[in-house]
Amino acid sequence: MTDDEIEWLATGFCACTLPKGQWTHGAHFATALWLILKRPDITPERDMPAMIRRYNESVGGVNSDTGGYHETITQASLHMTRALLAGLPPDVTPASAFAMLMASPLGDKDWLFTYWSQDTLMSVAARRNWLAPDLQSLPG
Repeated sequence: MTDDEIEWLATGFCACTLPKGQWTHGAHFATALWLILKRPDITPERDMPAMIRRYNESVGGVNSDTGGYHETITQASLHMTRALLAGLPPDVTPASAFAMLMASPLGDKDWLFTYWSQDTLMSVAARRNWLAPDLQSLPG
């Protein structure tokens, strides 16, 4: 994915114009990377929850106890994105960081199950609030 493609995804997400089918596992990470690297006015850990909820609703989704926004997944993904970026040069491009991220275990959409059991991660409590991993701690 190029820098321009990542910017298109991220700005479309922010403007709630990104087609729902484009909001993939990779798009979530690409957007997180772009926001961290290119939007110092946004603090993803604080701002992404409302942004994701708004986006979900804009494409006809519902943020509920069974679907839509998930706090633990969002915060874990942001934590891991920052951990990856911490090991890269400060002038890394979004496309380079994205390629490294997708080549890592984070590229697998099931990466979270290394740290959380399915029952814990899929619980209402984990969807509503941060729940620490129950299998092993997140690195970094």
